[in-house]
Amino acid sequence: MSIAIPFLALFLATAFCAYHRLRLAVWAAIAATLLVACWFLGAHHTATLVAAGILALIAIPMLITPVRKGLITSPLLKFYTRLLPPLSDTERTALESGTVGFEGELFSGKPDWNKLLSLPKPELSAEEQAYLDGPVEEACRMTDDWDITHVRADLPPELWEYLKQQKFFGLNIPKEYGGLGFSALMNHKVIQKLAPISSVLSSTVGVPNSLGPAELLMHYGTEDQKRYYLPRLADGREIPCFALTGPFAGSDATSIPDYGIVGMGEWNGANVLGIRLTLNKRYITLAPVATLIGVAFRMYDPDGLLGDKRDIGISLALVPRDAAGLEIGRRHFPLNAPFQNGPIRGKDVFVPLSQLIGGEEYAGQGWRMLMECLSIGRSITLPSTASGGAKMGAIVTGAYARIRKQFGLSVGRFEGVEEALARIGGRAYACSALSEATAAAVARGENPAVPSTIAKYHCTEMGREVARDVMDIHGGKGIILGPRNYAGRNWQSVPIAITVEGANIMTRSLMIFGQGAILCHPWVMKEMKSAQLENPKERIDQFDHALFGHISYAVSNAVRAWWFGFTGSRIGSTPGGEYTRRCYRKLNRYSAALSVMADTSMLLLGGKLKFKESLSGRLGDVLSQLYIASAMLKRYEDQGRPIADHPLLAWAFHDAIHKIELALSGALRNFPIRPVGWLLWAVIFPWGRRAEAPSDRLGHRAASLLMTPCEARDRLAKDLFLEPGERNPAARVNSYLAKVILAEPVERKFLKALKNSDIEALDFPAQLDEGIREGWITAEERRQLEELREITLDTIMVDDFESWELRSAGYVDDKQAKAHRAAA
Repeated sequence: MSIAIPFLALFLATAFCAYHRLRLAVWAAIAATLLVACWFLGAHHTATLVAAGILALIAIPMLITPVRKGLITSPLLKFYTRLLPPLSDTERTALESGTVGFEGELFSGKPDWNKLLSLPKPELSAEEQAYLDGPVEEACRMTDDWDITHVRADLPPELWEYLKQQKFFGLNIPKEYGGLGFSALMNHKVIQKLAPISSVLSSTVGVPNSLGPAELLMHYGTEDQKRYYLPRLADGREIPCFALTGPFAGSDATSIPDYGIVGMGEWNGANVLGIRLTLNKRYITLAPVATLIGVAFRMYDPDGLLGDKRDIGISLALVPRDAAGLEIGRRHFPLNAPFQNGPIRGKDVFVPLSQLIGGEEYAGQGWRMLMECLSIGRSITLPSTASGGAKMGAIVTGAYARIRKQFGLSVGRFEGVEEALARIGGRAYACSALSEATAAAVARGENPAVPSTIAKYHCTEMGREVARDVMDIHGGKGIILGPRNYAGRNWQSVPIAITVEGANIMTRSLMIFGQGAILCHPWVMKEMKSAQLENPKERIDQFDHALFGHISYAVSNAVRAWWFGFTGSRIGSTPGGEYTRRCYRKLNRYSAALSVMADTSMLLLGGKLKFKESLSGRLGDVLSQLYIASAMLKRYEDQGRPIADHPLLAWAFHDAIHKIELALSGALRNFPIRPVGWLLWAVIFPWGRRAEAPSDRLGHRAASLLMTPCEARDRLAKDLFLEPGERNPAARVNSYLAKVILAEPVERKFLKALKNSDIEALDFPAQLDEGIREGWITAEERRQLEELREITLDTIMVDDFESWELRSAGYVDDKQAKAHRAAA
């Protein structure tokens, strides 16, 4: 037995130092001390000497820098250079365009939760709150979604004018240029409030404040461009759009076939140097009404008028609507959410070089400009739209499920409906936290490339799941369109958010982990950059530092992942209160597991990893759920750890952890090198998978919150427009909830008495008359039951129409068609 003791001591020293990420010299000292103790305490001397030899064989060359660099680093640098996948200029630009926030900690395997909890609480300024409570609410009051989507296929003129007057298109344009100068957080709150009222309204406001000429001008425009265009964009004198996508360049935007040739042309009566554009774009939001078009194109200088470079690269220009040769096409019709969207074409459209965004200096820099601004749009507009829809879906569906009765029972009390309500509530909670966290990162001045893709993908997916469950619970109420229907249009428009600004399939399988594995990893980017340095000494020095930092990091994460798995994440110091401490420990475990999986995949698959999209997608799911869970915990802490929110937080957290284990399990079971997958399974799941989906009991508690007025429900509803009115049927249903609950005891008493009586009255008013005569109810209770009947009827009522009302305005019947042909 004494033979094993020295080796056990060496192993324990290694595991302890790896877990705590102690320096190599500290490990050598601790291990040596333990071996000396083994020697003097009577352990087998030969075994002790062998263990000491192993320690010396590892420690001496590693601790002596010249020996390490010569024997280990130099050969590994040559191997790494051959292994390193080639990066195109566009890939390198995409990787270098974003900043890294707390998602970097999640990739580290040992998140510093104090960094997350020390971030400032997202809050609006007094001016922003006043605008949200004033002009934004007034815009909601003015909105009639049925009129917009079915009658006009557009916003009414008075609403367009109001949006311009109140500078809705200049939310984030600085005040010095005539805008409102609001934060990205405020942009999020505005879109979140508008979206449940009308997706057409929210997209009309959202696009000019995200990816578009204003955003690009603020970041890169010349001072002359800013002073001329930004005030006009802020007050609506110019309506912008940005033309990027074309028939042959959708997700692959770097393959833009649209081009511009440098040459001379006429502009405002003068012969100047400029670009002749040829373009064919589609799916361009606001194009039919735009007066200023931002265009992405590939710029060529065949005559060398600007220098020696002929293919200058992707560039961005501003083109006035009335430019000769520019054609704004007819409108697209996006899934019964008819926001202004259409194609743009142009042939030999001449603009001067001064119309390049940023001027001639930024010619060829368009891809970098787009990458830096695209993440802003993905961080706010689409996640905020999904968050608003999910929150409104949760609030109104909870009220509807309490009001709507079948078999004498609220439908929300049926377990099948309860399951759907719990999903709605949990996902609305998660979606709201995720969208706010990502908008807050932008407001802090970050450019969150990876969180923006996480927010775009997962918020829109959760929004789709919530919309599906909302439709299922509402049944016929949801499928019969009309002014009373608040669910159908949202269901119809959900796929739009899934598709735009990077289709979700591509976002998940290529972007989240593809960017995160390099951008968020603490060492990979440093290794890549050091391997490309020109100076040999500087290259070997920096690569040596990054390489051995990476090795120690990988060993540490393997130990941490196994230890957390072995102990069930029950040991370890973490922040949080008694309720959330276990949550932080679980996230520590899966952070380490993700890091082990990422390092192993990159080491063994190298450049082939980018083509393993299923593996990349699953590892992206792990990173995403870690980020979502972190966002939920941060908001829970910011809100003062409200006990009332526990069911929603717990449901959403258990759901996230369950999805993490499913993703890790899928990645391991399908790992391309099967023996490695088996070994990693033993490290990550030493006792097998243990995380389960949220329980029925927890689902019952979460569903009950949505059907009962309470502070948790009010917090979830915060920043929604819930003023009941003729144009806001969802808010009307929500406003009935308290009255319905007050009337339920009276209703139960009356129905029980009626069931046990021999009264023959068949209609409701006659039954109430009998109830008064028999003394079952008082006159006040009768009034309460009559109001309950009216409320219930308004809640479940759907619309009907004359046949001619449902015809298109351009409909021509057979007789009219024959008359037209005869006249022609």
